[in-house]
Amino acid sequence: MKKGPFDFAGMGDEPPARQEDSFEEFEATELYCPKCGMAVPVRKSLLLILPDGDKYEYRCQHCGGTVGDKIDKNGQFYDLLKT
Repeated sequence: MKKGPFDFAGMGDEPPARQEDSFEEFEATELYCPKCGMAVPVRKSLLLILPDGDKYEYRCQHCGGTVGDKIDKNGQFYDLLKT
């Protein structure tokens, strides 16, 4: 059968095997700081322990301003409130 311009490789065949994720979560080392006006190294600190995960805050190492946050559902404190 002749393939047309819209026939992609693997179309009609069985679906490709699922690849495992090569990472679990991202860990930020640099983020954009609006006060400094550039990407800067950050420090991660525990902010809150919530029922849906541990909330961490990222702060600029230069000015100390908050540049982001993250909820980690696999964190070390998550199991305290999970039960």
